[in-house]
Amino acid sequence: MCDYAKDQVKKLKLHGRGKCRINSAGCMDRCGQGPVLAIYPEGVWYTYAGKADIDEIIEEHLQQGRIVNRLKI
Repeated sequence: MCDYAKDQVKKLKLHGRGKCRINSAGCMDRCGQGPVLAIYPEGVWYTYAGKADIDEIIEEHLQQGRIVNRLKI
């Protein structure tokens, strides 16, 4: 999913210096909540089940500045 998120952010021109950066990480101590995505500097953590959830996080949080409460952990 990391590659998918990177591709989407690039496609929407949200990447680059001072913008979004997508990195994969090792253990984030949230194993019981499934895969996670953390957005900084806000410190908002999300779980996701697939590409549709990633798209929603990108559109709502990164583009519109709105937290996606149904995915927030």
